[in-house]
Amino acid sequence: VQLQASGGGLVQAGGSLRLSCAASGFRLDDYGIGWFRQAPGKEREGVSYIRRMSGAKYYADSVKGRFTISSDNAKNTVYLQMNSLKPEDTAVYYCARGRPVASAWVTSCMYEYWGQGTQVTVSS
Repeated sequence: VQLQASGGGLVQAGGSLRLSCAASGFRLDDYGIGWFRQAPGKEREGVSYIRRMSGAKYYADSVKGRFTISSDNAKNTVYLQMNSLKPEDTAVYYCARGRPVASAWVTSCMYEYWGQGTQVTVSS
């Protein structure tokens, strides 16, 4: 099982980035994928989650209306489209595989495999 996160970079406030999480060794149909982020000195927080088979998509309140999660089963890849970026979105973003219950999608320990992270920096 591998998760490869990519797409991070430096962008000005108001700009956009699209993160990718390429999965290998398993099918996206069988698991959920969560996006988390961790800023320096802060705890890791759940950003978004998708479980394609159930149609579930969840977002943290801080990103609702700005971020969109999607999946491409043909490419076995999950995307996080991030628009209207703010300096407070600056963090290392990670994707992870799990099968959390809906109420626990933000809980890190519900995910057993993690990607290596990709840095997102939003300048003001």
